[in-house]
Order: sequence, then C-alpha cells, then structure tokens
Amino acid sequence: MTADPRPAALPGSDGDPRLAVDGVEVARYVVHPELDRRHGPRPYLHPVRTLAGTPVTDAFPADHVWHLGASLAVQDVDGTNLWGGRTYVRGAGYTWRDDHGVIAHTGWRERAADRLDHDLHWRDRAGRPLLAERRRLTATPADSRAWWLDLDTTLTTATGRDVHLGSPATNGRPGGAGYGGFFWRAVAEAEPRVLTADAEGEETVNGSAAPWLALTGTGPGGGAYTLVFTGLGPGDRWFVRTSTYPGVCVAYAFDRPATVPAGGPRRRRHRVLVADGHLDRAAVADRLDRSVWP
Repeated sequence: MTADPRPAALPGSDGDPRLAVDGVEVARYVVHPELDRRHGPRPYLHPVRTLAGTPVTDAFPADHVWHLGASLAVQDVDGTNLWGGRTYVRGAGYTWRDDHGVIAHTGWRERAADRLDHDLHWRDRAGRPLLAERRRLTATPADSRAWWLDLDTTLTTATGRDVHLGSPATNGRPGGAGYGGFFWRAVAEAEPRVLTADAEGEETVNGSAAPWLALTGTGPGGGAYTLVFTGLGPGDRWFVRTSTYPGVCVAYAFDRPATVPAGGPRRRRHRVLVADGHLDRAAVADRLDRSVWP
C-alpha cells in the first residue's frame, strides 16, 4: 500500500474560521478536513502567514502528504496512529497498518476574529474516544512586523484509564525520530536556519530542551520570515528537521512515552512568534523579553 498523491485542492470549506491581527488575516483553521484516514484527519492551521503576507506553513507536501500545516498529532495513542502515514513497528520498521484514527471537532465554545475555542475527541479506528481535548487558539500583535500565535490545549482521558502517547523513537526507531505533538510543517525555498540561545543546526538542536527555538527561512516569492517557538512542557523536547524538510515539533514523547493520566488533565501552552525578516539571536531575545504571555 502506498500513500495517496497530493490532493488536487486543499480540503475544507469557505466556512473555515480565520484568525486576524488588527484586521489582517494571518491564518485559516481547517476544522473538518475531508481526508483519507491514512493522512491523519485532524484540524490544522494552513495557510499561516506573516503580517506582510508571506506563507510560513505547508500542507500535503509530496515528501509527507500527511504533514498538515500547524497541528496537534501523535503517531501512537494507545496503539492508534493519529499522525498519518505508516506506523513504526518495533523490529519491522515503518509499516502500513489499519490503525489510523481521527482527531475530530465536537463543538465550539467561542469564535472571534482573534481567538477560537473548541472541543475535540481523539478517536481510534473504530470511532471510540481515547482523549477529550479543549483547544484555544489566539492571535495577538507583537509589533508592526510580527504577531503571536498561542495554542492552549488540555487533554483528558476518555477511557477511564491512563492513555499512553508514543513516537517512532519510543517504538524502536533510532536517529532521534521522536516526533509527535504540536508540529509545524514550514515552507522554505532553501534549507532554513535553526537555532536556540546557545546552539545552531538540526543535529545540535534536535532533542534539546532549550526554552526557545527559532527557524528562519525564505518563503515562496522570496519573503524572509522567522518563527520562534516556545512552550515546552515537562518531559517535552524539540524535534527538528531542516535538511530533508523544514519542520519543528514540540515532541511529547521524544525518547520515552508520555501519559495522559486518568486522575487529571495534561495541559500544554505553545507560543509561536511569526515575524517578517530574518531575526538573529539578539532580536529574538528582545522580542521574548518584551512579550506578555496572555
């Protein structure tokens, strides 16, 4: 079995909500994507743009059709693949399996130009809920050339027991392939630069727990941009790719499984600065020093 080719058109509808900053549309939120189950159907942000209009997300790229802009996705949720693509099986490698579930919108709490608040279910292949999620997205101005995307997610078990989150790495794949969590598939004309406060390059920052991570690239049409990611939680690590494709993930199970406990919620708050231009370390630090977490 092989993956379906790139869709001829992006799924979704004209009714998909948008996020705006001071009247400028900066992101579309595809809530009900009509996708093959093997592509990991889930709500996702795409396109996300800078204030100047440069796109900074990709969806359905030929190398990984199931990469969907900016989204939450985990490859192993109690044995259900909610990431899309082949599942990594210990001792066998990547294998096509009938184990794909969906992350489905179940209801709105609030919809406004600068914020979206809704409920979701993470479901197994039979449609049974594994996790319930409340997700809040907000867009706020940073300055005349940048804006903040905030994603606040709370997961609770829907099974009455602990739910385990895993990755290809926790299932035996070597090479730091601990992806799964809040994933951003960027778009870049050439290999982007990735850095933290004290390190630079994919090999160095992949698997790190730096307080922030920046990716600078050039989008379609030549627009320069910088994405600054913050919001690692306890046990989270950065999963980064720049040489094979441009992507950054707050990995929930980078080298060991994570748990959504039956006795309480698992909350994460992720924040991304979306800026025009290529920012250096000093400029990133300055933006972070001046930011106010809502």
